[in-house]
Amino acid sequence: MKVLNSVFLFGLSASFIFYFYLKTKQFHTSQVYPIRKKMYASLAGIPLGFLLIFFALNQFVLFDGWITYVVGIVFIIYGLYMAVVNYKKYQHYEQFIEEETRLNQK
Repeated sequence: MKVLNSVFLFGLSASFIFYFYLKTKQFHTSQVYPIRKKMYASLAGIPLGFLLIFFALNQFVLFDGWITYVVGIVFIIYGLYMAVVNYKKYQHYEQFIEEETRLNQK
């Protein structure tokens, strides 16, 4: 149980670090590149979804009870939804990055 808890805590920490890094990158992107800002925002949503999933899995290991399972399942479903939707948004915005860079160089 302790090993599983450690794995989930590592995943939780890594997800938070990636989220924080990508959000910082979004805020430091110039206003000249609005598509790039949206791309970083959607890219930051992916680790945020995984953060919810790892949090729910960690709660399953730590606590026992039907409320924990209900709330954990809701967190897992919402985390998967966030990760998938933000990945699709990232793929959409990624198409326009090269064009945006080319337009702003002129």
